[in-house]
Amino acid sequence: MRLLTILALLVILISCKEKESPLTAQSIVDQSIAVSCQGNCEHAVIDFIFRGKAYKSIRDGGAYSMERLANDSLGRVRDVISNNGFQRFMNDTLVQVADSMVTKYSNSVNSVHYFAQLPFGLNAPAVKKELLGETTIKGEPYFEIGVSFNQEGGGTDFEDRFVYWIHKKEYTVDYLAYSYDTDDKGIRFREAFNPRVVNGIRFVDYNNYKTDDLSTPLTDLDTLFEAGSLKLLSKIETENVNVNVFVQ
Repeated sequence: MRLLTILALLVILISCKEKESPLTAQSIVDQSIAVSCQGNCEHAVIDFIFRGKAYKSIRDGGAYSMERLANDSLGRVRDVISNNGFQRFMNDTLVQVADSMVTKYSNSVNSVHYFAQLPFGLNAPAVKKELLGETTIKGEPYFEIGVSFNQEGGGTDFEDRFVYWIHKKEYTVDYLAYSYDTDDKGIRFREAFNPRVVNGIRFVDYNNYKTDDLSTPLTDLDTLFEAGSLKLLSKIETENVNVNVFVQ
């Protein structure tokens, strides 16, 4: 009887294993967001300093705004992207901005918030994700996730391509690479450092590397990084990060 019980349990376990959903890029990204956000990213006020300018985002479900505050020779400039589009304020007065500059300012503000709050943005409606494979970097196991964008909803940078290396056990985004054509062409590889959790949300800084060979596949950049063949271009550091989470 005991043998029959053990055999029955083995059959059940094998059956459950077979019914598990296959691993996909979407499920990996979902787990990464869950680890990094702890359910807080969609209902939070986040502010930080980046390269001397103040950034702030407010998300409450479907409502959002992202802004940048800086001072120039004319006074205080505040650029805001929200559900209502782009707005620029000079010393708290709304001003008109040429259409060509709206795109430039919007891309600049959005880019800083996007990288600062990764991997949260990887579930935006325009994002297309693909599981490219698995690899090892510095002895640690990673999933390689390719990301591209639909033209509709993907903004002016919809042709940009990304690869994210997500740790197979921790589900953290520890490396990323991207190619871009905005203003100029380039390829970048970023190595995360200084991970910290602020009020339930994980943030990192990056060592920012480049290669001058623009024909290099993004999936080769991790190998070039380990070989020391990439050039350190800059450090991407967010300072004085504050997070206030809305009570649900």
